[in-house]
Formats: sequence, structure tokens, C-alpha cells
Amino acid sequence: MEGSQGPKGPECGGSTSAHLQQLSEEAARRGSLSIAEMMETIGTSSIAFTILVLALPALTPIPGPFGMLFGTCLAIVSLQIIGGARHLKFPRFVARRRMSAETIALVVRYTAPGISWIERLLRPGRLPRLTGPAAQKLLGIPVLLLAIAIALPIPFGNVLPVIALVVIATALLERDGLAATVGLGLSVLAISVTVGLLYGAYAATSWIAT
Repeated sequence: MEGSQGPKGPECGGSTSAHLQQLSEEAARRGSLSIAEMMETIGTSSIAFTILVLALPALTPIPGPFGMLFGTCLAIVSLQIIGGARHLKFPRFVARRRMSAETIALVVRYTAPGISWIERLLRPGRLPRLTGPAAQKLLGIPVLLLAIAIALPIPFGNVLPVIALVVIATALLERDGLAATVGLGLSVLAISVTVGLLYGAYAATSWIAT
């Protein structure tokens, strides 16, 4: 497993959009970033920001199996959250996967309006117990289920799971417990829709086969 002891990433407060822009600038400086280098840039102790960074590419219309890759990364993160890890680690074959600076810039640019809109709705320190260490462990369970949904090759199936993860991540960053509760509700909706799509695909396949 590979991890990073790089600079501590954003834990709460500040602008999430600004931190994403910082990541894009670092990618531009290096030309590309591996998953491990992204973790070095944002800090492996910033679990909420890690969720955000790994979820956003799955929402961006870029070619390649990004849903499967980042869904797998999110599943690894979620298991560590459930286990109470303070610093995140990834298997070497995952940590070495790279994204070009152009792709990272596209992700940040494409998702910036939505992130800014969510930021305006957040209230730092609201119901903080719902974003504390114990709550984070429990939130690891829906994060795992959402990660599996993102990894599945369902057309447009990433949208609701990613939105739910973005709300959860930004809520944890700002210690907004009410927003975390909204994110949990969105998670239930996203998982239900995913199950419905899978059942629909199975029923259609069975009908064609008969």
C-alpha cells in the first residue's frame, strides 16, 4: 500500500473551490498527477476533501473508465473511514494511475459552478456532532455503497451518487451536520435509483432472452 505524509490538506473552513483550483495548478506545474501525488497535494489526513476529489472526475464527461477507477478508489477510502483510519493509503497499482493536467483542469472547471452553489448553502459548525469522528465512521457505509454505484457501467448512473458524495464531503469539510444529513438522504435516493436501474436491466435482459 502507498500513502503520503505530505502537507496537511483542508480540514474545515476556507473555500473548497480554492483548494480544487490549487490542485489544478499543481497538476499544471507537474504536467500530470498520479493518485498518490494528488493525495500528497491535498494531504492524506483530509478524508472529506479526498472523497470530493475522487468523486468529481466520475461526474465529468471525459473519455475512459474513470467511473470504475475512481469508484474503486472511493471504495478503498470508505473501508478505511469505517475502520477509523486517520491517514489514507492506496494499493500501489491504484496509487500510480495518472491524470493529465488538462483532464484535471477540465474536471475542476466543469464542476466549479456546482461546488460554488453548494458552498453558499453551507453553514460551518451547524450540528457539528453529525460530522464528528463517530459520524464519519457511519458515513463510510453509504460512501462505500455510492462508490460501488459509481464503479458500475450504468449510463448516467454516476450523477446521483456523485452529487450525494459531493454534499457529504463538503458538509464534512465545513462541519455542517444538517448538510451531512441531506447528503445521507441523497445517498438513499441514489442507491435506490441504482438498484432500480439494475433491476430494470435484469428484467429487460430476461425478457429478451425469453
